[in-house]
Amino acid sequence: MCTVCACGTETAQAEVAAETDTETGTADGKVYSVSGMTCGHCVSSVSGEIGKVGGVTGVTVDLPTGAVTVSGSGFTDEEIRAAVEEAGYTLVS
Repeated sequence: MCTVCACGTETAQAEVAAETDTETGTADGKVYSVSGMTCGHCVSSVSGEIGKVGGVTGVTVDLPTGAVTVSGSGFTDEEIRAAVEEAGYTLVS
């Protein structure tokens, strides 16, 4: 069971790179480190909240490393931090 979100997903899935890509055409982005994600549900939650931030055009999450790449313009680090925290996780400084 996922110990972070209690979704019932086996933690072994954390070994598989899970990606959610809503990007539409840009390859560049700002990379953040998020701690506490252990499964696909975690990835979905973080991606969904970050995707709601104004100016974000894409979110890609690498579950094993905790790297979250955010594409777009006009968003701030503080907005991304708030979105990650809203999803229940921590943006690592």
